[in-house]
Amino acid sequence: MSILDKNAPPYNYLGFGLGLRTDHYLDIIEQQPAIDWLEILTENYLVPGGKPLYYLDKISEQYPIVMHGVSLSIGSTDPLDGDYLKQVKSLAERVNAKWVSDHLCWTGVSQKNMHDLLPLPYTEEALKHVVAKIQQVQEYLGRQILIENVSSYLTYSSSCMSEWDFLKEIALQADCLILLDINNIYVSSFNHGFDPETYLAGIPHNRVQQFHLAGHTNNGDHIIDTHDHPIISPVWDLYAKALKYFGKVSTMIERDDHIPPLDVLLKELDQAKHIAEKIFQVEYASA
Repeated sequence: MSILDKNAPPYNYLGFGLGLRTDHYLDIIEQQPAIDWLEILTENYLVPGGKPLYYLDKISEQYPIVMHGVSLSIGSTDPLDGDYLKQVKSLAERVNAKWVSDHLCWTGVSQKNMHDLLPLPYTEEALKHVVAKIQQVQEYLGRQILIENVSSYLTYSSSCMSEWDFLKEIALQADCLILLDINNIYVSSFNHGFDPETYLAGIPHNRVQQFHLAGHTNNGDHIIDTHDHPIISPVWDLYAKALKYFGKVSTMIERDDHIPPLDVLLKELDQAKHIAEKIFQVEYASA
């Protein structure tokens, strides 16, 4: 049985948000800009105290918070880390997290962390393995989680299905939701030569709860998902297509390096709003 009511909407729509970064703590607290919600990097706040939690407590009083992790390693053959899950659950309760997400990947094996989001082979065996693990996580947390598609730079010869079919089956069989990273779809489509719109068309509409938008580094023959540049036009175009496929989905912008002043990111967020306005003919408040 689903953790959520089968008759309820599959997700809550929050609007347009940003990834919370330390560079912007004071600006957000003092200026209270018109951001609809904020996404935190879970691992930055799994601490017993200190400045990160001090600022987060203040900011979570002003804005809805969602959590985005990089350490679940849902695809690894290692057992789930019980201590980590306990910390995640405690933090979610502390900030009243609207939802919790992580990545469809593995980050290590035999307790060795590669500190990267590594892609999985798209096989029936991997599918069953990941589904079982997501179900364990959701049972422990008492909520559905969001699983994000990662960017990738290699494929496995053993794969027997497309990435989008794999992600679709994960969501349906595990009864989880999807964080669809538009930039990651673009990056992987460039690296592997598939049609990004085919990817969008293969994802079930009622499972997508959040979009990520970000920049990347184009090295000519391949693209690296670096989150350190502005969003490029083809990614904005793909975002517009995603809105047409999936409707109003909570959208946020990630920037993890070369972080600009807050007002620069607010202008990018305005661009996301303007794209949505054209598609839905609804005016969103300017950031």
